[in-house]
Amino acid sequence: MPTQANQPLPEGFKLDYSILRVLSSGGFSFVYLAHDQNDIPVAIKEYLPSSLALRTGSGPSPAVPDENLPIFRYGMKCFFEEGRALARLSHPNVVRVLNFFRANDTVYMVMRYERGRTLQEHIQAHRGSLRESWIRQTFANLLNGLREVHSNKLLHLDIKPGNIYIRNDGTALLIDFGAARQTLTEEGTRLPPMYTPGFASPEHYAAHRNDLGPWSDIYSVGASLYACLAAAAPQPADQRLAHDRFQPARKAWSGKYSNELLDTIDWCLRLDHLERPQSVFALQKALLGEKKPGHTGEGPLADRLGARLKGAFARFSKRDGEEGGSA
Repeated sequence: MPTQANQPLPEGFKLDYSILRVLSSGGFSFVYLAHDQNDIPVAIKEYLPSSLALRTGSGPSPAVPDENLPIFRYGMKCFFEEGRALARLSHPNVVRVLNFFRANDTVYMVMRYERGRTLQEHIQAHRGSLRESWIRQTFANLLNGLREVHSNKLLHLDIKPGNIYIRNDGTALLIDFGAARQTLTEEGTRLPPMYTPGFASPEHYAAHRNDLGPWSDIYSVGASLYACLAAAAPQPADQRLAHDRFQPARKAWSGKYSNELLDTIDWCLRLDHLERPQSVFALQKALLGEKKPGHTGEGPLADRLGARLKGAFARFSKRDGEEGGSA
């Protein structure tokens, strides 16, 4: 595996776009600010997992060791398919994918550039002073986008404050989907986990992809809500499964926030996915005060419906894998 850090594309590098600077980087990709041929700003995400490939200053194409080549190509295919699936979505609360293409022996996803800041930056700027009305409205708004994602049989799989973007006009959108990263983690045993501890659901730690579903994104939404109050992530789910020391929101912030909001957060963060909200719509209704948190008709019927939903997404994931796509 490469031991050196990958080098980003330099300022001024030409694709069909002109690279201006790096917006963010991680173990899976670089995100650049660029201009298209009409001088319109865009964000470009480049597939470049540092555990598999290394780009030095000698050229734009990364060097991939022979033993890493199959999983690198598989991840590239998943990244490309994820871009193609997201390009079919057009929703104000989901990042807009404008284009995706191959170059430099890797793949790129071009997205609309948005002005604002992440929820993580917002939390840090307002530590301990976020208004409940703002939290409720922001997340109810954001969940419109997540409903659209799920209705298209897609999952985000990396919802966290750093991947929730607050535009300058106050509206929220989901960015930086993690389904391709999760697939790559599962397929390549040499790769480090690419989910985010504290925000990843218990299902992220399971051995099989079929355990993941809409309920996994809902757990991550609950953890992001929790972070709005605590300015930190809750106890990681794998640690909770071994020894649960999680302090419920109802216990930690009773008197500062309404019991309805606190109960909604705790509802999302239940370890058993059948005990969480069974749809984004149910969670929205609780956030807007139209439904009592935790009351989804739990019992044998809800268990059967939850099992059916899980089975449906398992079948979709299996079919998608056979076709070469990613959820």
